[in-house]
Amino acid sequence: MTNQLFRIKPYNQLQAEAKSTTTGFKRALSATNLITLGIGAIIGAGIFVLTGEVSANYAGPAIIISFLIAALACAAAGLCYAELTSMIPISGSAYTYAYATIGELFGWVIGWVLIVEYLFAASTVSVGWSGYVVSLFGNMGIHFPTALTTAPVVYNDVTNGFEMSQGGILNIPAMLIIFAVTVLLVTGVKESARFNNIIVFIKLFVIITFILVGVFYLNKANWHPFIPANQGSFGKFGFSGILRGAAVIFFAYIGFDAVSTAAQESKNPQRDLPIGILGSLLVCTILYILVAVVLTGIVPYTKLGVPDPIAVGVDAIGVTWLSPLIKIGAIAGLSSVILVMLLGQPRIFFVMAKDGLLPPVFARMHPKFKTPYAATIIVGLMAMVLAGLFPIGVLSKLVSLGTLLAFSSICLAILILRKKQPDAHRPFKTPFSPYIPIFGIVCCLGVTTFLNLYAWMAMGIWLCVGMVVYFTYGKKHSALNKAQK
Repeated sequence: MTNQLFRIKPYNQLQAEAKSTTTGFKRALSATNLITLGIGAIIGAGIFVLTGEVSANYAGPAIIISFLIAALACAAAGLCYAELTSMIPISGSAYTYAYATIGELFGWVIGWVLIVEYLFAASTVSVGWSGYVVSLFGNMGIHFPTALTTAPVVYNDVTNGFEMSQGGILNIPAMLIIFAVTVLLVTGVKESARFNNIIVFIKLFVIITFILVGVFYLNKANWHPFIPANQGSFGKFGFSGILRGAAVIFFAYIGFDAVSTAAQESKNPQRDLPIGILGSLLVCTILYILVAVVLTGIVPYTKLGVPDPIAVGVDAIGVTWLSPLIKIGAIAGLSSVILVMLLGQPRIFFVMAKDGLLPPVFARMHPKFKTPYAATIIVGLMAMVLAGLFPIGVLSKLVSLGTLLAFSSICLAILILRKKQPDAHRPFKTPFSPYIPIFGIVCCLGVTTFLNLYAWMAMGIWLCVGMVVYFTYGKKHSALNKAQK
């Protein structure tokens, strides 16, 4: 039993799958497409929402240090991702790498956790998208009924529980954006990438415009004290507040791993995947830090604890023409995150189904569009239900927890493969190994300790459900299990 649970997919088999031309995927993505996919997944709710929350509640102007700490943890994981994607350019992300190094059971766990990252993240961000769209239309004098733009339940941060909302029936805008993106993804990855490039350009233009305009209104007094004194509790300013801020800010960085899910649709995966992962991470880190510097320089950090901190910054400097532009940029930013999350999840399902761990329906390819259309439609329907009925609440924390666990597994996979396959061809090598992978594991697991107990409890329940699915279906239908019989 133990040997069966920890059996791995042979490395030479993975190499053969990577070189296969019969996967059904259309290789249409360049390195530039992969970088914009990464930027599309990373820049969204983090830069438009979390910058204010972390500044006001945890770190003050020292949010810049929080961004740097989170970036270092992500950089370590990103370097490990880059090595693995260059060695094994197969869709599946952390699931594939865990399966190939630690074993089928652990691979299944990581694959199940990735559902939380991708599916729940798409649903969570679509709720934020709905809020910005409703607000933008409201500025134009067009108002939608609250019952049709609000989920029927809300999450109470004080009681860590769900309550009935006041008048909410269904969040229809959130469901509509999921539906539209799902249709786009079914029709083809090249078309989806082209659309993503456009909206990434829009949000980068808006963010850079905010930085260039805001820099002329900086007030150095707003940066003092740079690290506000701790208010007597852990995580409430001071050095512990910077660490708590880094844990929350980590949500802003997730998504660069989605680049690896497009491995089998990349023209030159061994070269382009590392470029896409590390390039998007570098661009976003620079932009995050610049936005944090400008935002805390034009508005006192105590006034930034709002859902739209950048809009507050624009109002503070009196540049009225920039306010609607910021909301358009936020909508574009959130749209691209939804697109990349809904692109990644079906491809992970596709690989898991090919391995026999999920039903064959998840591996069906569209004969014309060459996309995993069945998995894409199933994921889209599930995301629509979550987006329409549930609030953001604990989902964002679950997404962060799932991502951190997946990143830790990637760093661990590097250590194992360096031991098991020391002579394997590595087009890209993680520098300073084993120190970088160990640093990544320590950072990622360390950040999880700053997430609340409710997130851990919800993740525990989710993993228990996953174990039931694995032992009742996955283990029996596993391709490796059939090959050994």
